[in-house]
Amino acid sequence: MKERLLIVDDSSVMRRTIEKNLADYDLEIIGQAANGVEAVQMVMDEKPDVVTLDITMPEMDGIACLEEIMKINPNTKVMIITALADKLTGLIALDKGARGFMYKPVNADDLAKAFDKLLKRDGE
Repeated sequence: MKERLLIVDDSSVMRRTIEKNLADYDLEIIGQAANGVEAVQMVMDEKPDVVTLDITMPEMDGIACLEEIMKINPNTKVMIITALADKLTGLIALDKGARGFMYKPVNADDLAKAFDKLLKRDGE
């Protein structure tokens, strides 16, 4: 069964980039959200298995959003994708339940490596 993916980023360009780079994966993209408030609502409604999550967004930032996602479903595989080159933020996100962390700008190779690890495909 395909895992369901929600892409969360306040940049529509970034959302499209992530979507395009993950086209080869066996993922069903169930939606995109431009901020944490939208993302939390979509997680409740759509129950994604995987979420890509930006940190710096309007209305609700990625860390607060991550905390809400983990309350709704602690098994959600969250990949933080952020422009914040701040190690502490990454550690906080991982501590709060994110399964992966990468910096923007993302390229297809880095995204593929991160998703292989996130989806545990390295041994298949």
